[in-house]
Formats: sequence, C-alpha cells, structure tokens
Amino acid sequence: MYTKAQIQSLQTLTKDYLQNPHNIQLGALKQVLKFHEYQYYVAATPLISDYEYDCLYQELLALEGASPSLITKDSPSQRVGSSLNESFTTVPHLVPMLSLENSYNAEDLLDFDRKAREGAGLDQIIYCVEPKFDGASISLVYENDLLVRACTRGDGIAGDDITQNIKQIKSIPLSIPLSEFGIMQMEIRGEVIMSKKSFTDFNNKLKAKQLATLANPRNAAAGAIRMKDPKEVAERNLDAFIYHISYYNLKADVPVPTLLETHSGALELLWGMGFRSPQKEKKLIQGIQGVIDFCGVFEIERDKLPYEIDGLVIKINDFSLQEKLGMTSHHPRWAIAYKFKARQATTILENVEFQVGRTGAVTPVAKLQAVAIGGVTVSSISMHNEDYIKEKDLRLGDTVIIERAGDVIPQIVHSIPALRKGNEKIIEFPTSCPVCDYTLEKEETEAVWRCNNPLCTAQIVERIIHFVSKDALDIKNFGDANIRKFYELGLLKNIPEIYHLDFETISTLEGFGKKSVDNLKTAITASMSQPLYRLIYALGIRFVGETTAKTVTTHVHHILDLQNFSEEQLQSFEDVGVKVAKSIYHYFHEEKNIALIKELEAAGLNMIQQQIQAADGNLSELNFLFTGTLTQLKRSDAEAMVEVRGGHILSGVSSKLNYLVVGEDAGSKLEKAKKIATIKIITEAEFVELIKN
Repeated sequence: MYTKAQIQSLQTLTKDYLQNPHNIQLGALKQVLKFHEYQYYVAATPLISDYEYDCLYQELLALEGASPSLITKDSPSQRVGSSLNESFTTVPHLVPMLSLENSYNAEDLLDFDRKAREGAGLDQIIYCVEPKFDGASISLVYENDLLVRACTRGDGIAGDDITQNIKQIKSIPLSIPLSEFGIMQMEIRGEVIMSKKSFTDFNNKLKAKQLATLANPRNAAAGAIRMKDPKEVAERNLDAFIYHISYYNLKADVPVPTLLETHSGALELLWGMGFRSPQKEKKLIQGIQGVIDFCGVFEIERDKLPYEIDGLVIKINDFSLQEKLGMTSHHPRWAIAYKFKARQATTILENVEFQVGRTGAVTPVAKLQAVAIGGVTVSSISMHNEDYIKEKDLRLGDTVIIERAGDVIPQIVHSIPALRKGNEKIIEFPTSCPVCDYTLEKEETEAVWRCNNPLCTAQIVERIIHFVSKDALDIKNFGDANIRKFYELGLLKNIPEIYHLDFETISTLEGFGKKSVDNLKTAITASMSQPLYRLIYALGIRFVGETTAKTVTTHVHHILDLQNFSEEQLQSFEDVGVKVAKSIYHYFHEEKNIALIKELEAAGLNMIQQQIQAADGNLSELNFLFTGTLTQLKRSDAEAMVEVRGGHILSGVSSKLNYLVVGEDAGSKLEKAKKIATIKIITEAEFVELIKN
C-alpha cells in the first residue's frame, strides 16, 4: 500500500511530531496515524511503539477537541476499535454496543447514583460491581446452542467478523445449552484479554527468536484477534471474560428464566453455561457509599490479579430498573465505569530541551531517565512553559514522580526535594531563541515565551506546512517531508514561492516522476481558487481557527477590507472576542503581512468572498454549535446546512448560543450549556428534523 519513499517520508514526519508536538498539523497527523494503523493491523510490522502512537493520537484528540468543526468521518478518532484488514467482513450487531460513561472520583459516582435513584424513584439501589477488563471488546452470537458469529465492537453498530479467530480462545465454548432455557438466539458481550503470565511467556518466545516484543497485554490481545492466520491467534494463549447478555430470543410460551431478571443472575447463567464470566469477581453492594469504599479497596489490590484491569464497572443489578432508566445515544444510564488513578513512577530529570513551534512558542521538554509506566517506556515529557517549571520547583538532576494521565499522556506530577543531593541545577529558561538567537518575548496575559523573528527557520517551514494542509488551502501531494526537503534544497523559502516552484529541478529529485510533478502542479493551481475563509485560516493568524475564519469572511468582500476594521468593530462579529479581535487587527496592520497577501494575490490566489445565497431563512439569526461525534452527518455538512439556511456556527458556548447539537461522547461544552437556560440542547436526530421542518 505504501511505497518505500512514502514510508520513509511518513517515518520522518512521525519522528518530528514526536519530538516537536507543537509543530503538528492536523491533516498531516491524520495521515501519519492512518499509516501506523496500517503497519500495525494489516502489515503486522509496527514502526513505532504503542506509547508513541498513543501520544500522537492524543494530540489528534486535543486538536479536534479545540476545533470540533475540523473532525472528519475518516479521522482516526472516529474509528472505534475497527480493523483496517479488508479480509474481514463487516457484520451488524443485533443490539448496538454502547460505550460507558466514565468516572474518576467519588463525586462522579455520587452524581451517577443521584440520577439513577431519581429516575428509579428509590432511596437506595443494589449495584453489581465487577472488574473493567483491559483488552479488546467482542460480541458473540449463539443460535440453536452453537456459536455462529463473533465480531469486534467496530463503530458500535457493526464490527469485523472474527469468528475463526475467536474459536482459538479455549475459554469461549463453541456450543452452550441455550435450548435448556428455551432460548433460540443470544447475543453476549465480553473482553478478550492476555493474562500477565501468557504475555510474559509469549514475549520470552519472541526474545528467543530475536524478534521485537509486544508492548503490553492489551495491545497483544487487540492485535491478535485481527490476525489473518487463526493459528497465530492460538499461539498467544488468549482468554476471554464474558460479562453481558445484550439480547436473547425465547421460544413461544417460554417464560423468562429467573436468572435473567438481574445482572448478577445473568453472570451466574453465563458461568453455568461454560463461560468465564466475572461470577467470582463480582460483588453485590447496596447503596453507593459501599460501592465507593469497595472501589478504593479494589484499586489497592488490582496488581494481585493475574490480568490487567483499568477500573471497575458499576451496574444497576435489577434488569427492570435498567430498562426503566434506558440509555442515551452514547451510553446506558444504568452503568458507569470507575477508572483507576493513572500509573505513576519515579525517575530522574536529566536534561531539558527547548523546542520552537510554528507560532514561535518555545516549549521546554524534559528528558528523563527512561522508565516504564503501565507497559510503556517514557523518556520525554512536555513541561509546557516557564511557569510550569517554577510552580513544580523542577531542577536538573531532580528525582520526579511522573504519571500517564488517563494511562496515555505522560506528565510530571512533582519533584521530590527530600531526595536532592545538592548538585541539582536550576533550570534556566533561555532569553533568546534556541534556533535563531532572536530575543524572546512574553505578553503579560500569557505564560508562553515566543520568538517573534519572522525569519526564524524553525517557524518558516511550519508556516508553510500549515498553509498547504488539508484544512487550509489543501494542496494535495505536497506533504510535510517534501516541504522540508524543498526548504533544505533552497527550492522553497517562503509561502509565495509555492506558486513559483522550479518544477524542472524538482523533477530531477528522487521520488518525483512526471506523474508526481503533474499532480503537484494541479494541486497548487487548484488551491488558488479555494474559498476566502480557507486562505484566512491558512495565513496562521493567532487564535483564528476555521470557524472564526468563516465568520470573518461574511463581513468583507476582499480580504484586505479587514484593514478597515477597528478592534471594537471586529469584536462585534459573532463569536469574536477581545483576544481574537486584537490578533486580527494586529495581523492586518503589519506591513510584512499585507505584503505577503498582495504577493499571493499577484500569484493568482482568490482574495474575494463569494456570497452564498441562503436556500431559505428558517435558521436566520440563529446560532448553533456541535459537540461530540455525529453519526448521521459529517460535521462539516451539518454546519453547512446551518449556514446555507441563514444560521451561524459558534466556536464555543456562550449566552449568544441558541442551539447546542449533541452527538456521542459530548464533553465540557454540554455541561457548560446546561448552566445557561436560554440554550436549547438537542440531539443529532432532532437537528435533522429541525432542518427538514
């Protein structure tokens, strides 16, 4: 699927992003993640560690979380456990596999209990608490006592058929006595895991063959169930816990078995049928305080288990109450996952490197004595800014406690002054740019030091990369690695030179045949006609994302009309605050920026806002915001539906917002909107109806 040149290019970009996370561009990051997913799941030759992939993936989530309008359906963040292996057939679940709401403290559990009691109309509820297994989710279907299908969770609606692979797991019976209970068909859910012993034994075998070892039991299990050869699956000695009956179909006139009136009864039934259900691990507890106490004790004892878990699952035991409470589009209202605290470790802060990003922000990165946390090795951690270093009193040579927040993102918790030996050194933040030696500056309202030298080589390349990225002018076939290569060769020194490339010289470079050169020419030409908002976003004006760029363009005919607006006038634009207005005003009153725009206009780029005639005005003057993952519509399409009907898209929750459209995995925006009475919160389905009507 990938040529040698493409692999080298993507690997170079991967290393750069891991070393300089502030240089990351969303479009390129998606391509990097898709490449490594292919290498892991299809080619079965991963080129980076699971930890490194997780770091890049979290950067993707952070970028998309900051600008939800940039989320696309093909983004790796929209994949829920689905395989890239085309040899698997996609099959639908009988009942959708929903996620669980997460909690991290007692307050979350108390709030969950309050809502459950209010919904059930009870003073106390009996809960069934069981381990939250750290593996790969599966769904099994049995008909006429036989296993007929097994599949991955996929997108929650459908998954990959992995029946032959699942049959290699000996703790999953190929037949069960459903007919004894009058059941014709049953769909059950569980988790494929690799025990700690099996993981160690398998890695020892790999070492003996001088092969790369696996990172952790979770990834070992998840990767195994999607292997092409079932024999290789069998070699990993996988196990499975089955913990939920999602659907069953009884024969006519057969009453519901008594065991299927409660969750604990269902676990007992599954155990009796031959499954390894958490029958022995579960605990029935009356009242949420008992649950909270049990969670605290179990977290301390977790390492004594022969397998990995990352929390506990709390479920209302009574199925009739579960049915009464129902579920949202994302999660059941009768269950919640209690996540354990992040794994921690101590290590030595050996050095600090200062990296320069696209906007000139200088970020200190801690270089640590490598240490394993939760199955991965950590040696570098961002320290964000100078204030972060001072607040945590960090010094070179310090013993520090680090953790992986959410078991993914590493961070320094604090230093341990009591272990200082006297030779530790104060971390001196540079006063000049570590790349170009330009004097650093810091605004009073910010914690970040910046290099404001427009000729700083560390920033120039990143500005060009941003300009051509998918969400900006979308110049396909360029690629970050090619931009860096052109820059090093002196073929591309600034943004306008994109439109004056020496294609004759480029055609002599390795990897640039006639077709590649023609494709690049075509993409560059096409970029000249992009809508004005894309150009404004591509210019990289601080605090101006795609949504703000769209807002700004509705107030101008030509891009340079923005020179005529005061900061106060800019603040009158929908969703433009003081900080954004100041940034836009400053940008369009800098001679070098105006010169850049005029040079691009001379090169043929579109500088005019094409007015769009609204199809109708049924959303006129109404403000919308989307949060979470949409399942029926692409977010950009949904936003376009609003705009073409006269509505506006905001970038954040405020009193100006009329409608918040909530998809799956909605986060802080939803909680904030609930506190503003004038905001109407609607589902994606309700939004579709609103558009229709």
